[in-house]
Amino acid sequence: MTTSLPSPETGAEEGRLLAFLGAMARIRAFETEIARLRGLGTVVGSVHLCSGQEAIYAGAAAALDLPRDLVFPTYRGHGWALACGADLTAMFAELMGREDGVNGGRGGSAYLSVPSVGMMGENSIVGAGAPIASGAALAARFDNSGRVALAAMGDGAVNQGSVHEAFNFAAAMSLPVVFLIENNHWSELTPISATTVSDRLFKRASGYGMPGVRVDGNDPEIVRTTIARAASQAREGNGPTVIEAMTDRIVGHYIGDVQHYREPGELERIEAAEPIARLRGVLVDRGVAEDRIDAILRVEQEAVDAASARAQQSPTADPATALEHLYA
Repeated sequence: MTTSLPSPETGAEEGRLLAFLGAMARIRAFETEIARLRGLGTVVGSVHLCSGQEAIYAGAAAALDLPRDLVFPTYRGHGWALACGADLTAMFAELMGREDGVNGGRGGSAYLSVPSVGMMGENSIVGAGAPIASGAALAARFDNSGRVALAAMGDGAVNQGSVHEAFNFAAAMSLPVVFLIENNHWSELTPISATTVSDRLFKRASGYGMPGVRVDGNDPEIVRTTIARAASQAREGNGPTVIEAMTDRIVGHYIGDVQHYREPGELERIEAAEPIARLRGVLVDRGVAEDRIDAILRVEQEAVDAASARAQQSPTADPATALEHLYA
């Protein structure tokens, strides 16, 4: 099932759309600043940006009961952390390796976690979030928390064996977990057409007796309503759902990726349909003044700029603490 942004007559309340705009603008501005700081060497290490995929995070966070519910994202997790409610300054500080970071500068871009807001940590093992989230969902059955776990993964991860094991286990045990596929059409640098015969990944759910659905991942309202429905079903004991959210990243797979693999004109096409520009058009069509829209974007940009400046004043993390909070 593919859906699109609702019309003014049947769509979401204007205030919620404006909230989505602000949430997505904050993530986009954060990622743009991170790219700048990585180029300067202020941010170090491996960095994977999520620009273009913000509607998934904004919509999902609005659907979940955070921090009771738990999110297990991939290493492309900045947007998830911010959508869940992570502090901007602490996020910047973490990626700069500063002691005021969300993990004291130990996690960096690819391994950060913010459990206080329900974001349980990125994972650089492709697909590893699926079995971990299933474990959290199993625990929810015994602690009577009513918790739902959400495992986010890229389209390439769906070919991992551990993901299929998680699908089977979660379905067999009717676990309260939602499997969310962020399908941006690229498994790192490889098109999905080169890795699987069928690109309709949500259909794999039927093999495990789970419902599966494909939605427009550039539409935060449709993401919200779909995940809310799946979370409600899971919370009521009706088991997991696979949701395939179609989107595009408008940046490279990693910092420094020149994206030579894209077809001519592809970036221009997806930039025209990216979620912030698209939602702006919807709001204008609904009669929202462009000055009001611009004010929201300006507020978020100013918040990001201020947070970046504060984080750069934070002390560098002490290397002697690198092994703290590690368990084996």
